[in-house]
Parts: sequence; structure tokens; C-alpha cells
Amino acid sequence: MTMHLRMLPSTCIRFVTIAGVVWCAFPAIAGSAEKYPSPTPRRVFSGTLAAQEEELKTNELMLRFEKSRQKLAADRYRPAYHFVSPESQMNDPNGLCFWQGRWHLFYQAYPPDEFPNPADIPKRRQHWGHAVSDDLIHWRDLPYAIYPGMERMCFSGSTVVEEKRVVAFYPGIEAGQMVAVSADPLLLNWEKIEGNPVRSPVGDSCIWKEGDTYYGLVGADGLVSSTNLVDWEVRGGFLEANPFPLGDATTCPNFVPIGNKHLLLTFSHSMGGQYRLGDYNKQTHTFKPYAQGRLNHGAILPGGVHAPSAAADGAGAVININNINDGASSPDWDQIMSLAQRLTLGPDAQLRIEPVDAVASLRGSAQHVGETVMPANTDCVLDKIQGNTMELAVEIDPQMARWVQLNVLRSPNAEEQTSITFYNFDRKLSFWYDTEGQVCLDGSRSSERPDVWLRPPENSVMKRGQGETLKLRVFIDRSVVEVFVNGRQYLAMRVYPSRKDSVGVSVRAQGQDAVLKRLDAWPMQGIWPKSE
Repeated sequence: MTMHLRMLPSTCIRFVTIAGVVWCAFPAIAGSAEKYPSPTPRRVFSGTLAAQEEELKTNELMLRFEKSRQKLAADRYRPAYHFVSPESQMNDPNGLCFWQGRWHLFYQAYPPDEFPNPADIPKRRQHWGHAVSDDLIHWRDLPYAIYPGMERMCFSGSTVVEEKRVVAFYPGIEAGQMVAVSADPLLLNWEKIEGNPVRSPVGDSCIWKEGDTYYGLVGADGLVSSTNLVDWEVRGGFLEANPFPLGDATTCPNFVPIGNKHLLLTFSHSMGGQYRLGDYNKQTHTFKPYAQGRLNHGAILPGGVHAPSAAADGAGAVININNINDGASSPDWDQIMSLAQRLTLGPDAQLRIEPVDAVASLRGSAQHVGETVMPANTDCVLDKIQGNTMELAVEIDPQMARWVQLNVLRSPNAEEQTSITFYNFDRKLSFWYDTEGQVCLDGSRSSERPDVWLRPPENSVMKRGQGETLKLRVFIDRSVVEVFVNGRQYLAMRVYPSRKDSVGVSVRAQGQDAVLKRLDAWPMQGIWPKSE
């Protein structure tokens, strides 16, 4: 195999032979041999966008990814418009950022080169996978970005965008805390700075910059700072008078401005992704939350929302992407990414959550159901609304119904269905107590497959304002259902319908009549080449 290499400054390249093939291995720092070289192909790219695009056309990883996507397209549960790794498994999203007019998503990727046998999947080592998008919806694969070398594995961190480069801050397993930088148009070439591992506590981390000083969180409450990215000062506790104990929600921290407030997103291994909203004091460098919420309303497994990766959008909002776990095993792939979410502040200074506007670009021809009475205790099947890659926009006036329900991925006799139910506690239930409304995403009847682990229902408080109807935006993509409720709650889970006729939609009101104000449905186009 002929290899054409261009040297990065201060980088020494050596070669390793694996299975008779010679690969180039990049050391973690200049003059230092890699303790844990990766056999996955790595190339140095040119410094201009045009040259990089030409090089990508024949890059072996890009060709490999394309071939892998074509093969995996046959899997009926592989999403059409959610990001999925082009090969092998994936885990946390990392380092979401906007650089030179494009959004870059990094993620925990597990190249199969070192351990190609599916039986050895647990031995595969984390690299930072990489994808790029102009609109946060249509993603394009790029080669792996950050490779292990000095470190055995590259764990979860974040990035900060500067005028002339992007800086990544992450834990390198069995080495220490790591810093890598990239400055080329597509962020293809990453170099670990001299001084790695840097002198910092080690852990899942985020990074930002104020003036000439970098600040970071190692965990959710460990503040560190540096002026040179190598020597980090431990600043102590970050959370001030926090009324919302972290528990184990200390991993995958993301700290970002939102409007005139700040948002701290973290991950709990017992309860999934969550957020704290509050005020950041730049003099004391402390954060005082006044609100908390969850992006996962149950355990993380099976099929639950996992970890966040967030970045400010430059217009006062925050873009967030979560990974979502699988509920059925596969030797080829498992987790997926959520749709990109746009987080904003409402007039009440509480969080609002919606999908990014560009998701509308995937819509096919609309189908519409106008105002319709939902008679009590009756399944109303909407015969013309069918599909397993759809967006639904639904508005219901529950009136005095005890609950109202939207069912998707429904088989003709409801042997399989996934349900979104609103429990309408709209009047005082007793002399003593008020009960807020609740929304429930229930996949307990979503699949008859014997090998699928069905997830317990997701329940979240949903208090409606005076005269407010129930507004749902529901995204169905083969093995995932995502639900946005009145712009204030988000619920999602993986589902695996076994029947080919589990594509129907129905509504129901229990106890008393309700009114379906409108329902709009769009088939959704895929974001990958026609082969997938």
C-alpha cells in the first residue's frame, strides 16, 4: 500500500505492522513513543478546504464507511434521519461545536480494526468519531478525529472554539487529562499539545474561555483554570447553594450560556441526562442553579436517553444532542443520536426545548386531519396516517377527559403500539391536594419480539397553562420515538416493532369526550445516500 504523508509540526510518525499491513501511528506528543497505538488508518490532510474535499473522496476510511452504511442499510431498525455511527458501536456525543460555518459532532466511536470479531466488541477502544453538518440535520461522516496513543482510550470531553483553532479537553484513560487542538477547515487534523497529559484532575470534562484564561469542569463541580492549557489550577467547588443535589449526575458536563442565564447539562448513570439552569458569577466563578430538569425520565437502559453534548448557537440559544441507548443487541451497531434540540429561555426564565427548525427540511407531502371530536372510550384509528419514518404535529383539547392518548407504530388490532398519554388532572382532585398533569411515553407494548428488552413507561410532570391545549411533536424513525410536549418536556425511547403492519396511528379519550384540534403528518426523508 502506498501512503502519502505530510508531517504535522512537532509530530513524529512511526509505523506498525498489523496482520501484514503497515499503518502509520501518531504519538501523543513530540518525541514520545505511543504506549497504546491504534491500528485504525489515519492520514494527515491538507490545509485548504478544496484540497481536503478532494482527499476525502479517496480516503480509505471514507470508502470503508460508505461500504459499511450500504451493508447496514438492510437492518429494518436502523434510523433513516437520526445520526448513527457508520460502523461498529457508539456512545457519548462529545465536543459539539460550530467552526467556520459548519457544525461538528464528535462521539465515542469504537473502530473494529483491533478486534474485528463481534465477540470481542467489549475490547474495542474509544476514539473520537466525527461528523459535520451545515444544518444540524443532514450529517456527513468524516474520518476519526482523535486517536488513542499515549492514552489507552479517549473518553468524554468538550471543545472550545477560538479565533484560529478548536481546543478539545478530555480524559485519556491510563494517561491523564488530555488537550488536543485542530485548526484546519474540516477539523480533520488533531494534534495533542506538548505537555500531555496536562497537569489537571482527570475526568469527563468541559472547557470554555474568558479573556486569556481557560476554565474547565472536571466532573460537574470541580472547577479548574489555566492560561497555557498545560498547567491547571484547582479552583474548588463550582456549584453555589445548589438546591438540586447532583447524586451521580457528574459525568459528561456541558456548561453553556443561554440567554442571560447559564445551563449545566450532565449525565447520571442511574437517571440519564439532566440539566440545571441558573446564574453564573464571573467574579467568583460559581454557578447557582434555580431550576432542574431531566432529559431521561427513567433508567438509562434499556433504550433510554443517555448523555448530552451542547454548544451555544451564538443567538442566545443552546444546541444539544443526546445519545440514546439500544434495547436489542446487534453485532454491528447499537446506539443512535437524538435529533438536535434547540434550548431557549421562556418568559418565565424556564427552559424551552424544541427540535431545530431545519428538521422541517426532511418533510414530504403533508397529510392533515382537521378538528374532530374524540368520543369517550373509543379508539379512533386515522386510516390515512401511516408510517415508521414520520413527524406528527398534534394538538388536542382534553376538555374533561380523564386522559387523552396518541398511539403510533400501531398494528391494526393494537397488538403492538407505542403510546403517548396525557393524564388530565385539570381540576382539583380532592379538598386537600392539587395534582399536576402528567405525560407518559409507554413502549411496554411496542414489540412482540422475544429478544427485545421493553422499557418501562417514561413519566413526566406536564402542567398546562390556563386554557392551554396539549401540543405534541412526535418523531418516529424505525426504532426510536422522540416526543416534544408543549415546548417544555422531552421524552424518548427506543422501540422495535416486530410486525410490518405496525405503522398505524390512533387517538383516544378516556372517560369523557375530547377534541382533536388538528393533526399534521409528514413522511420524513432519510439523511443518508439512497443505499441506507
